[in-house]
Amino acid sequence: MFDQLADKLGNVFRNLRGRGRLTEEHVTEALRDIRTALLEADVSVEVARNFCDQVGTKAIGQEILNTLKPEQVMVKVVHDELVALMGPVDPRIPFVSPGPTILMLAGLQGSGKTTTCAKLAKHIISKGKRPMLVAADLKRPAAIDQLEVLGKQLSIPVYTERGHQDAVKVCRNSISQARRMDRDVVILDTAGRLAIDEEMMAEVAKVADVTQPHQIYLVIDAMTGQDAVNTAKSFNTRLELDGVILTKFDSDTRGGAALTVKTITGKPIKFIGIGEKIDNLEPFHPDRIASRILGMGDVLTLVEQAQQQFDQDEAAKLQKKMAKGALTMEDFLDQFRKVQKMGSIKSLMKMIPGMGGLADMEIDENEIKRMEAIILSMTRKERHDPDLIDSSRRRRIARGAGVDPQEVSGLVKQFTQMRDMMKSMSGLSMMNRMKALSQLGQAAASGQMNLRKMKGSTSAPARRVSSKDKRKERKKHRR
Repeated sequence: MFDQLADKLGNVFRNLRGRGRLTEEHVTEALRDIRTALLEADVSVEVARNFCDQVGTKAIGQEILNTLKPEQVMVKVVHDELVALMGPVDPRIPFVSPGPTILMLAGLQGSGKTTTCAKLAKHIISKGKRPMLVAADLKRPAAIDQLEVLGKQLSIPVYTERGHQDAVKVCRNSISQARRMDRDVVILDTAGRLAIDEEMMAEVAKVADVTQPHQIYLVIDAMTGQDAVNTAKSFNTRLELDGVILTKFDSDTRGGAALTVKTITGKPIKFIGIGEKIDNLEPFHPDRIASRILGMGDVLTLVEQAQQQFDQDEAAKLQKKMAKGALTMEDFLDQFRKVQKMGSIKSLMKMIPGMGGLADMEIDENEIKRMEAIILSMTRKERHDPDLIDSSRRRRIARGAGVDPQEVSGLVKQFTQMRDMMKSMSGLSMMNRMKALSQLGQAAASGQMNLRKMKGSTSAPARRVSSKDKRKERKKHRR
């Protein structure tokens, strides 16, 4: 989301390098560029102006410490102000006892509200709770069906009352049903419209008045920019929101809504939707988002994602294998699949400090699937001992994976190098192992892609192979 803003702010900080002291002139020049970057990111004029005023007040006249460079002083000031702009935020849900805890979601059609209900339920299940979904969106065709499908995926009940249009009655009855079923959280999926109107506002306000939800979240689409902020402001006047859930955070939108909504509405972003899958919902942490914007990585989020995918006992066994240099292709494939569940290679690299710039490299995720196909085309013995793979085995594996034998050789070589490297660095933490796997995935993707270009490019003529060269190649394979 913040790629363009991060690039522009990076240029601002690089221009400050080599300065012995931050003078008022230096700061003024940097603030002008920062203000432009914020406006281009769809941040409101008032918010951008106030932000730069705060940064300027804190930056002007600050002495450079012996261990700091001028751009680092400005980065620190901008980071702190970004955190203040988006926070403070407490992403925890205040569960009540005795229950049920009632959570109400509101929003316009197309914002991803119904899917977000299921994502929130998935998040709540991970906290040891027993949620129930309530289909109170009686206006949109198939909204009830969609929520029932999502409920089946999560194996949780979905309360419905088909055949009438009284959403208030549905929500009231659902709470009684939740008590009978011993469900400790109720998530209300209310109706939306294509635009704000009095009928919708009156309905959601009445639902809130009757059910008295403990938390009311507004679901807004990050891709609508400042329109999303205006929507949040209108809903807040009628519902007294507790927070905002920002969907499509993984899109290429400019990010103005995320930076502006807290200032305009006074309500923080509580969660962000980072993908279409049902587990793609994250608590919103302003300090981590600020670090991502400034290219400082997001180690804490990366560690939390890793803890969900990696079992400690398995990690200990893998550590022993790495120390002995006994890592197999099957081990690598298993670990790499777990890394893939955490997100794309680009997204992971952005979270690792110092590797954000590499994320801008062209990485074809489909090439990683080709790498997986090559490994799956190997026999069990070949995966455990890649040294067994001779020319005939290589051709068989290539046919099974639908690739060129040259690509099989390239992958085996890359794996051998990574195995040796992991043996020499077996004492590394899980974080550095993931970093190494990410680098291998990036190398495999770009490296195999280059191999394909070498053998199949139509932009450059292929080198003509003489009969003499062919005979030499056949003799080499026979040996």
